[in-house]
Order: sequence, then structure tokens, then C-alpha cells
Amino acid sequence: MARRPITEEPVSRLAVWSGRLALFSLAMAALSVVILRSGLLEIVPALVTFAAALILAALAIVLSLASAVVIWRQGLTGIGRAVTGLFVGAALLAYPGYLGTRAYRLPAITDVTTDPTNPPRFEVIGRLRPRGTSSYPGSAAAALQRAAYPDIVPLQVLTPPKTTYDIALAAVTRRKWIVVDARPPAANRREGTIEAVARTPIMGFRDDVVIRVSPVGTGSQIDVRSASRYGLHDFGTNAARVRSLLEEIDEETAFDTPDPKSEPEKKSQPKRPPARR
Repeated sequence: MARRPITEEPVSRLAVWSGRLALFSLAMAALSVVILRSGLLEIVPALVTFAAALILAALAIVLSLASAVVIWRQGLTGIGRAVTGLFVGAALLAYPGYLGTRAYRLPAITDVTTDPTNPPRFEVIGRLRPRGTSSYPGSAAAALQRAAYPDIVPLQVLTPPKTTYDIALAAVTRRKWIVVDARPPAANRREGTIEAVARTPIMGFRDDVVIRVSPVGTGSQIDVRSASRYGLHDFGTNAARVRSLLEEIDEETAFDTPDPKSEPEKKSQPKRPPARR
């Protein structure tokens, strides 16, 4: 008995290319993130690679939708590849889309500080920043910051400067920031400063942070400055970093501050009669 030849059903070429472009864009995006986090190349080539991956992801979505129409009309196969192209492309574009919404709602600033009139200065870490980015942007950026983040203000606590400095340094260490310079307050130096490098969670961009601890009466004042090294918009990252750090320092200093009510009352000692000579 003669066997009938098995004929394969035609596959939509649009669906095939949608899946290929989606997987290729995923590989390109992963490669750009590895390059950025490892510092193997300069930031510009890595960002160009990531932008190209996003363009290919968008094209994969377009081809996926077009292939769905062709498959429906002509009865072709390849719906699985079309779905792969659609979901992989959408997943790659989801985070940039989220950043786009934040860029629309938040001001285009990259330098946030609790003290715009006298911001903490990048001393040692200023050598690592691109030329011309160590100085605070000025009054225009300060006005935008006050409008968008009115809660970013100096923090005053009751603990002495050295204790406050140690608490701030411990908070920086817990966040696994790279400490570039740390100068505690001393007899010949009233202020303590900490300079560190923080990384963004996904892309690993390097942002610079400086913390200044100043004496105020018997307590301390903490000022923080966080600035991105590159770009024209931080998408609220620096403000969120400053806010989170101040909240943690505030909690820790409140925990370390002695409560006068909890101290045992000193019993009055009876007066002794004066010694006779």
C-alpha cells in the first residue's frame, strides 16, 4: 500500500520574522545591560545598542499583529511564533514605557539636594564625573525640585554629629553603595561627609551621592545630594534615593536617642554635716 506524502502546512513568514526579531532584540537588550553594569565599554555605545533592541522589539510587535491577520485570512500556521514576538516585544517595551510616563509627570532634573542654597559638594567623587557636572545646576533646578519634591529638606536629629555620621555610614553600607570617601567629624573638622556611588537597579547607571553631617546645637543636621552622571532626566530616581536614605537615618537616630523619661531618677543624697577641723 503506497503511503501518501506528508505535506507541511505553510507557515506565515511574518510570524517567523516576528519571533526572530523578538528573540534577537531580547539578546541585544541583555547584552547592553551587561555592558553597562560591567563597564566594558563607554555608556554611549551601550545605550545605542539598547535603543536598537527597543526598535526591533517594536517591529516584532508590528509583524506579530500583521501575521495574525494573515493567519486568520489564509489559514496559515505560525500563531505560536506570532505570540512569542508579541509578548517578548511588549515585555521589552514595558519598562521604557513606564519611564516615559514618569518623564511626563516629573521635572527634567538630574541633581537633587536637601539644601539648594548650599548643596553638599562632590570633592573626591567630582573627579569621576563628566566635566562640568560636579557643580549644582542652580536656581532653575532648585525651583523645579521644590515644586515636584517639597519633602526633600534637611533632616535635623537629636543625636550628636559623630553618632549621626556612623548611622549614615552604616545605612550607605547596607545599600551596598561604593564608598569613595568618608571623613567623620573631628575636633578640627566640624562637618562629616560621605561620598558614595549608587547603581540603578536594572541598567546599573552610576549615580553619585554625598552626605553632609553638621552640628546643630547638641544635635545634627543631615544634608544629602544625589546626582546622575549622564542623561537629561532621572525619572525621580535621585529624589527617591534621598528620601529613602533620610527616612532610614531618621528612624535609626530616633532609636538611638535616649528618652529622658526612661532614665532612672537620681535619688537626692542627704547632706552631710560639715567636717569639723
